[in-house]
Amino acid sequence: MRFDVLTLFPEMFSGYVGQSLLRRAIDSGLVEVHIHNIRDWSPDKKHKKVDDRPYGGGPGMVLRVDCVVPCVEAVQAMTDQPGHLVMLTPQGRRLTQTVVRQLAGYPRLLLLCGRYEGFDERIRLLLAPDEISIGDYVLSGGETAAMVIMDAVSRLVPGVVGDPEGPQWDSFSEQMPGLEFAQYTRPREYRGLTVPSVLLSGDHARIAQWRQENSVERTRMRRADLFTPSGPPPTDSPPERQPPEQPGQATP
Repeated sequence: MRFDVLTLFPEMFSGYVGQSLLRRAIDSGLVEVHIHNIRDWSPDKKHKKVDDRPYGGGPGMVLRVDCVVPCVEAVQAMTDQPGHLVMLTPQGRRLTQTVVRQLAGYPRLLLLCGRYEGFDERIRLLLAPDEISIGDYVLSGGETAAMVIMDAVSRLVPGVVGDPEGPQWDSFSEQMPGLEFAQYTRPREYRGLTVPSVLLSGDHARIAQWRQENSVERTRMRRADLFTPSGPPPTDSPPERQPPEQPGQATP
């Protein structure tokens, strides 16, 4: 998977791409990240100006079409395979795990980050991007939204997550259409709260049933918009990992 990020603030990504899961994915050759400064395509070679006041008046500044379109076209031409262009905008379709799976199906994504009052409308008309919003709120720019997409999509690239079964059982995944069930680890008891005994039973069928029921109940209580009594709750338990402890064992 190759990510090309088009931004006015490339320095924002230096720390992000150098950490944790994404860093390991890059080092292993599973993911590529290339950051491009939109200012490099500004017609204003002296001041690198990329925005201007909106026609018709109003507050703020608007990103210029004659900066963004040449930038996107040039970045697209950097490889033989054109990338899927994503414009980060609050007017786009909402990012869900279903959308993440769609994006993960592309070998290359171009993530176009907005700033100020947004994009000149002709950018959208000329480039026909996939417009995506990460939620119903407004950010200072598309950079943090681009990081969200990179993180979510990278997890679905084969080999990036250490346990390949893990992403299949995350909340909103195909196997887990609602919220994930509650998870526990050692110690067995802490400040009066104990691990449910069923999870220590070694009975895989009972554990699977408990996890399914817990997932459905958590979804009903916390995200009623996702809950349908006849909908597809988890039909199986994820692969059994080493339980926190076996009955009869002393807690370390």
